[in-house]
Amino acid sequence: MSDSNSQMSASRLEAFSDGVIAVIITIMVLELHVPHEDGWAGLWSVAPRLGIYLLSFLVVGIYWINHHELIRRTESVDYRVLWANLGFLFVLSLIPYFVDYLDEKAFSSFPTLLYNLTMLLVGAAFFLLRWAVMRRQRFAGSLRHADESELWRHSTSLGIYLVAIAVSFYRPWLSLAINALVTVVWIVPGASVKSCADEGAAANRPAASDPIE
Repeated sequence: MSDSNSQMSASRLEAFSDGVIAVIITIMVLELHVPHEDGWAGLWSVAPRLGIYLLSFLVVGIYWINHHELIRRTESVDYRVLWANLGFLFVLSLIPYFVDYLDEKAFSSFPTLLYNLTMLLVGAAFFLLRWAVMRRQRFAGSLRHADESELWRHSTSLGIYLVAIAVSFYRPWLSLAINALVTVVWIVPGASVKSCADEGAAANRPAASDPIE
C-alpha cells in the first residue's frame, strides 16, 4: 500500500488516545477504596495506596500532556506512528494493574520491580512514538531543533527507571522515591511546549530558519 493511502488524520489518533488515557485514569480511581477503620488511623492505613495512586496519576497525566504536544506537530500519521501509539497505550494501560498488584503485595520487592519495569517500558514506548513522529516531521521539513532537544528528557528518565529497578531489590520504598524523580524531569513541559510553539510561529515568517534535514 502506498504511503499516501496509509495515512490518517492526527486528530483522530489523538481523540482515540485521549479516550484510552481517560479510561486508564478512571480505572485507577475506581480501585481506591474507603478504609474499614475510622479517623486518622484508617486514613493512614491507605496512605501507601494513595501515594502510589498520586505518582501513577502524575505519570499518566504528564504523558497525556506530552502526547498532545507531540501529535499536534504533524497533520497526518502513518502506520509507524499508529503502531507505535498502540504500543505506547498498551504499556500505559498496564499501570492500573501493577498499581493494584503493588498494593496487594504490600509494596514488597518483586511487585515494586514490576511496577518500575512497567514505567521503563512506558518510557521506551513513548520514545519510539516520538521517533516515529519526528520521522514524519523530517520528511515534511518541519522538524526543529526544539523537537530533537527533548530527547535528553527521555534518556534521563529511562536512566532513572533503570536505577529504580536496581534499587527495588534492596529498598522498595527508596526505589519508588527514585521513580518519582522522573516526574521532576517531565512535570513542567511548558518550556519545551512554548519553545516549539514559538519556533513553529517563526517558521511561518519570511525570516524563519531552515528546518533540520
